[in-house]
Amino acid sequence: MLMTLPNFLIIGAAKAGTTALHTYLQQHPQVYMTPDKETNFFAFEGEHLNFQGIGDEAINQFSITDLKSYQAEFQNVSDEKAIGEACPLYLYHSKAPERIYSYIPHVRLIAILRHPVDRAYANYLHIIRDDREPCRDFERALQQEKKRIDENWEWFWHYIQLGYYAAQLQRYYEIFARDQIRVYLYEDLCQNSLTLMQDIFRFLEINDNFIPDMTIRPNKSGMPKNLLFHQLLTKPNPLKSLLKPLFPSTLRQKIQHQNLTTPKISSEARAFLLDLYREDILKCQDLIDRDLSAWLN
Repeated sequence: MLMTLPNFLIIGAAKAGTTALHTYLQQHPQVYMTPDKETNFFAFEGEHLNFQGIGDEAINQFSITDLKSYQAEFQNVSDEKAIGEACPLYLYHSKAPERIYSYIPHVRLIAILRHPVDRAYANYLHIIRDDREPCRDFERALQQEKKRIDENWEWFWHYIQLGYYAAQLQRYYEIFARDQIRVYLYEDLCQNSLTLMQDIFRFLEINDNFIPDMTIRPNKSGMPKNLLFHQLLTKPNPLKSLLKPLFPSTLRQKIQHQNLTTPKISSEARAFLLDLYREDILKCQDLIDRDLSAWLN
C-alpha cells in the first residue's frame, strides 16, 4: 500500500496567520489539508507527552506521535495535487526539520512571520482568551517564562522564545534547498491576502486563479469583554450544545470575536522585548532577504 504523506507544510510561526492559511488553502479544490490542524507529529514522533502547564492536557492528548496515526490523517486524499498540514510548532521545535527531512525530503515549506513583539503579545492574549493564563499582567507572565519552561509547560507558553525566527529558520535552511522554503510576513496577509494566497498557489503549482473566501480571520486573540458570555460560547455546556445546530460556525465565531477586546501592550513591555529581539531581527532580514527595519522601531 502506497504511503500518503504531505508534500507541503505550513511550519509557523504561531499567532502569525497559520490558521488563516490553513482555512484558505482548505477551500482550494486542488488542495488537501489534514482535518486536524496541528498534529505535531514531526515534533513529537515516538515521544510520551506529559506537559505540566495549565490546560496542557489537551496537547498531551491531541498530538499524534506515531506514523500510522499520522498517515490516517491523509486517508481521504483523492486526486488533490497539494497535500498539506499546518503546524506552527514545526518552526520552533529543534527536532522537527530533521524529522521532516527524513520522511519527506522534497517537501515545500511555508513560513509566515509576525513582528516578534506583537506575536508574543497575541500569544499571551490567546492563552488569556482560553482561560489558562493566571497572570493578568503581560510583563509578569514574561518573567514566569523560564520557570514554566523548567517545569515542562508546553511550547505555546514560550512567549519570548518563540520569537527568535532567524535561529529557527536557520535550522531549515541548513537542511533544505532554499527554493523549497517560502517565507511571508503577517503584514502581507493583512494588507494583501489575495496576492499572498495566489503566490502560495503558484509555489504549490496549483491553479492560482482560485479566489478563497477570506472574509473571516480565524483564531483571533483577545481578552473577553464579558467572561461569562465568553465561557458560554467556548466551553462545553448544555446551552451551547442546544444552540449549536441553529448557528453556523462562521456566525458563532463572529459573535465570539465581537466579545474580544485587545488592550494595548505597555511601552515598557514593548521596549523590553524589542531589545531582546533586535539582533535576531537583523539576522532574519538577511536570511529571508526582506526589509524588516519597520520591526525595529
